[in-house]
Amino acid sequence: MSDRLSSVSRVGFLLLEEFTMVSFSCAVEVLRMANHLSGTAAYSWCVISPDGNPVPASSGLAPTPVSTYPDAAPVDLLLVCGGTRVTRFVNGGTIALLKRIGRDKVILGGLCTGSYALVKAGLLNGYQAAIHWENRSALVEAYPKVTFVEELFVIDRDRITCTGGTAPLDLMLAVVRERFGRTLVSEISEQLIVDRVRDSKYRQHVPLAARMGCNRRALVEVAALMEANVEEPLSLEELSRLAGLSQRHLQRMFREALQVTPSQYYLDLRLRRARELLQQTQMSITSITVACGFQSACHFSKCYRALFGKPPSSERRPQGGEESHRRGRRLSPERAV
Repeated sequence: MSDRLSSVSRVGFLLLEEFTMVSFSCAVEVLRMANHLSGTAAYSWCVISPDGNPVPASSGLAPTPVSTYPDAAPVDLLLVCGGTRVTRFVNGGTIALLKRIGRDKVILGGLCTGSYALVKAGLLNGYQAAIHWENRSALVEAYPKVTFVEELFVIDRDRITCTGGTAPLDLMLAVVRERFGRTLVSEISEQLIVDRVRDSKYRQHVPLAARMGCNRRALVEVAALMEANVEEPLSLEELSRLAGLSQRHLQRMFREALQVTPSQYYLDLRLRRARELLQQTQMSITSITVACGFQSACHFSKCYRALFGKPPSSERRPQGGEESHRRGRRLSPERAV
């Protein structure tokens, strides 16, 4: 698949009514900035709709110009853009169009809930796929032929899908990286004020309240107490007292709902917070050790390695080894986003 991604130059965006503008914009801006910083017309893109008419986003804005398929210029990659109410706007015509595009051997992808349209068309059967966490649970049950993952995005052969919000930015950076390498990706991130590039192994954050539902309100409240007390972790006794539950009840509640003990959940929460600080800030490892409630750097490092398979220091090592795609060309200081 990397060979096909490295040759992608023409991208089509199939807009479904009430699509999420931020996801669409994130994807387009990565392509635009790749052209700007490389000094080439490496990528071109077009907007497609089933009938050739402008499609309003959930914000009411409608990008133009709009083409139909195959009247639009040939594309190497087609990305379906969906929104919150995507199930209302995937009809027989849309499904037939996607199947036709699939027969043309175009790489297919979904942004936010756009993956739903590919699922309905049967174009993700046998593939791994990512979709916004609000939609994932229902689809897992209804479409067992698709393997839904928890990651922000997934690239599986000739299918690329991602979750919502800004995740399309990370997906398109991965596409650009296949063609130009890490140097250009780093420069794009700097121009877009992106603190870090999230890879395909990064899981989307699903609020515990959404995972557990209203019938697990006590569990959600305890988790909120943990999140509010990371630097100075509460003991099991203190958590039980503040939640008005017995320690035995608390233990059983976590074990039945999450298959972990309260202590393990708390530890994982603190380690994931530490990972965010390592990746997003310049705080020293010693400061992060304290900020996340660990008594010693040695203990912190041991726990971190057990969860993530590598030491905290590895998060700070620069990525290198690739020559600049511009062969040393310096960009002018007035380059603009």
